[in-house]
Amino acid sequence: MDDSTTLPDGGRRSNLLGAKLRALVGDHLGVSVDTMPEPVPAGVGMVHDAAAWMLLDGDASGRLGAALAWAVRRGASSLDLVVESGGGALARRAEAFSLPIAVWFAEGRSLLPVVAEPLRPPPAVAAEHRAFAPVIARAGAQPNEEHGVVFGEVCGLEVCRVVDEPTTGFFAEPGTDVPLPATVPRGIQLEVGVGAADREAFQMLHGDMPTPEALASVVAAVSQHRSIDAGRHPLNRLGRERFVRWLAVESPLLVGLAELSPAEPPVPRPNLKDPVPCVALGAAGDGEEIVVVFSTGVDLDLLPFVADVQRMYPQPVRVALPKRDHVALTRDLAGLLVDPIEFVTLDV
Repeated sequence: MDDSTTLPDGGRRSNLLGAKLRALVGDHLGVSVDTMPEPVPAGVGMVHDAAAWMLLDGDASGRLGAALAWAVRRGASSLDLVVESGGGALARRAEAFSLPIAVWFAEGRSLLPVVAEPLRPPPAVAAEHRAFAPVIARAGAQPNEEHGVVFGEVCGLEVCRVVDEPTTGFFAEPGTDVPLPATVPRGIQLEVGVGAADREAFQMLHGDMPTPEALASVVAAVSQHRSIDAGRHPLNRLGRERFVRWLAVESPLLVGLAELSPAEPPVPRPNLKDPVPCVALGAAGDGEEIVVVFSTGVDLDLLPFVADVQRMYPQPVRVALPKRDHVALTRDLAGLLVDPIEFVTLDV
């Protein structure tokens, strides 16, 4: 094998990864691999004897969808992924697809199979945290819970969060007019703002405001930007999938159901900035329960997320997304799921 051959992008890292992938595949299969890998986002890929092989650099846990799309576009009959980290979650999600997918970890020049990481049940919400829900509701936000975290939303956008170890020092001090339950221990607090950085900035500017008053002011500011006909603004570009879910919860007929409420996602949302699908649990007119996954944009990792939802919930899954985002590639990837899903598109 001539490792000096360069990849089209000329990048040294890609060249090194390409040479490594060819060596690993050749040793694993016991053949000489002449196929030249091509750059893919954070890695390299190639098709050898109709099998797609990819070497992914860094954390691979959220990259199964992109790898599947790459393999499908090239007509591959199988997909083998060599990863550095995040392989357990990737292997778990891979089990939900009909296309044969193997996940490997390289130890020297040998490929070892990665064991699928189980989907962990969401942690319980502490009673002391849940005690803040009435405070959130009185300020005009919608209380919600996900993976042990209590937070408040305005039209799907998080505007406050209950935390154990404060990052802003915004305490509910005795003697203020904050109407918190007497059972809430000192140190647990309700932070106000959109995201961690905004919560910290809000405290620096308005730290002397009682929590309900502070939260009500944020609710009022956010509400005017969270509507279908609102002008472009950072507050209506964040959490679009949760805005669509909020619309459907308010009017379940949008997704063909009689009732609908927010539900736990299979994995925690990492932040407010990056779009991540969200989940709701509803019922049709005949009482059949349906799980609805909401997404916006062309999210390549939507279907691997759906795979985790199917593992978590026994009910049939329906995917709701704006009509403009219901593209052929998403439908193609959905067709690879062992357990089929249905789509509903919305004019939003």
